[in-house]
Amino acid sequence: MRLSTLVRIDKSARRLAEIVGFLAKYGLADWLSNVDYDWLRGLLKNSGGEVLPDLSTAERIRSVLMDLGPAFIKLGQILSTRPDLVGPDLIEELGKLQVQTKPDDFSVVARTVEEELGRPVSELFASIEEKPMASASIGQVHGAVLKNGKSVVVKVMRAGIQEAMRLDLDLFVGLAELAEKHSPPLKRFQPVATARYIQRTLLRELDFAYERRHLERFTEHFQDDPAVHFPEVHPDLCSERVLTMERLKGIPVNDRAALQASGLDLKELAQKGGNLFLDMIFRDGFYHADPHPGNLMVLEGEVIGVLDCGMVGYIDDSFREEIEDMLLAAVDGDAEELTNAVIRVGQVPPELDQEEMRAEISEFLNDYTNQSLTELDISGALQRIFGAFRDFRVVLPPSFGMLMKTLILLEGTSRLVSPDFSLAAMIRPYYMRAVHRRMAPRRLFSEFRRTYRDWRRLMDTLPRDLVDILSRFRKGTLEVHMEHQRLEHTVDRLVTGLLTAAVFLGSALMWSMNAPPTLWGVSLFGALGFLVSVVMGVRLLLSINRDKKNRPRHK
Repeated sequence: MRLSTLVRIDKSARRLAEIVGFLAKYGLADWLSNVDYDWLRGLLKNSGGEVLPDLSTAERIRSVLMDLGPAFIKLGQILSTRPDLVGPDLIEELGKLQVQTKPDDFSVVARTVEEELGRPVSELFASIEEKPMASASIGQVHGAVLKNGKSVVVKVMRAGIQEAMRLDLDLFVGLAELAEKHSPPLKRFQPVATARYIQRTLLRELDFAYERRHLERFTEHFQDDPAVHFPEVHPDLCSERVLTMERLKGIPVNDRAALQASGLDLKELAQKGGNLFLDMIFRDGFYHADPHPGNLMVLEGEVIGVLDCGMVGYIDDSFREEIEDMLLAAVDGDAEELTNAVIRVGQVPPELDQEEMRAEISEFLNDYTNQSLTELDISGALQRIFGAFRDFRVVLPPSFGMLMKTLILLEGTSRLVSPDFSLAAMIRPYYMRAVHRRMAPRRLFSEFRRTYRDWRRLMDTLPRDLVDILSRFRKGTLEVHMEHQRLEHTVDRLVTGLLTAAVFLGSALMWSMNAPPTLWGVSLFGALGFLVSVVMGVRLLLSINRDKKNRPRHK
């Protein structure tokens, strides 16, 4: 174990004991779920008063994350964007972690604002509402009015949350290091890389300056689109723990009754929202990654207002090309190319059966490519294909999982507004643009120039490399280094098998020749060697059988 890991765990000993206590409590609840005595089952409840043994496994996981506090609630929210790591039941439960928490007293909020902005609250605002409009795990939002009469909202970070979350995140990374080192089944999920990604993501949320920059960037991208509006930021009233922005007034998208009563064209409204997010993804490569109904509003003039821009996703050129490759392969029904694209993007286990995976993807494409665009359920299709990836133990990059989760949320939110909404039909124009962009003369010429440069560089270096290799060959100094990866276990078994066979044969010869010393006419060394070979053989067979049982089975 590394010293840094020991230091982190030592500093977090009290918190670690608390976490272990919660896990033990929920583990006991799992055992009690099969007990028939209601009075005994009712002894264990979560912070919301629910009887733990009566909950499903996914519900208990969601409950323990809520009981463990803000860092673990955020952890669950991020894991809800990784359908390649967790199943659909757990994804659904983790999606419920958008919770309201008990707010800090206003005196604490006012002290934080004054410490951050350097002036009393009365000098900063004409008025501020003491009762928060919303209170989440990291911050709470208060309505306020500026000295010039503008209505704003003030997002204030909860007191002590930074220290508490950093402590939990350090502990989380330390435990991930231990898991990756000592648990081979968990190692394939890259726990350290996943933990560090979650740590980076959450540390950004502990600095409201990131959300401020996100808002400013979105505003710049959509400054020429009158159908979209992002809250205006007031930089002089912002800091690491305070964010002041325009207060939007309109109809929340999750208030369907109010939307229907407004007389708006809900189908057109859903299409506007769909185009907004698809422009972010395919045009800008920078998108709002949490399009749930509570973060969208319909403003006056049928303008869509977007809230809470803390969680965002990025798409660079190489990632966009990989997505386009998958999209083109899916539309063309090319199972082989789609399989190759997944293997390029994801981390695949060494024992992956590519032919079986290709057959699974081919069956998936046959089921969905024959449907009309209006009938195609993008959410269902994505959930099914992610389930297949999980069965084949393919781990996708976090950015890919976040994008797919965003598309699933987008379709769900848009269908809440208009049940006839079809995300597949809206993606079609972006697919056609991708095709035209790839076939554009400028793109083809650019690829030709890049390929030409690579070939020219190869032709420049190849003669020198060949001369060097031939020279080393003549002098007898040419060395070839070969490295076998993931063969240690197989080689160990092979050696064990050979030793077992050698001990067995040697013991049999000694026994048959009555090699001294003997007891009752039996060679003691022969009998002892025979028993040792039997034990070694049984252990070897049990090890092989255990690995066969743990090997994933694909249907």
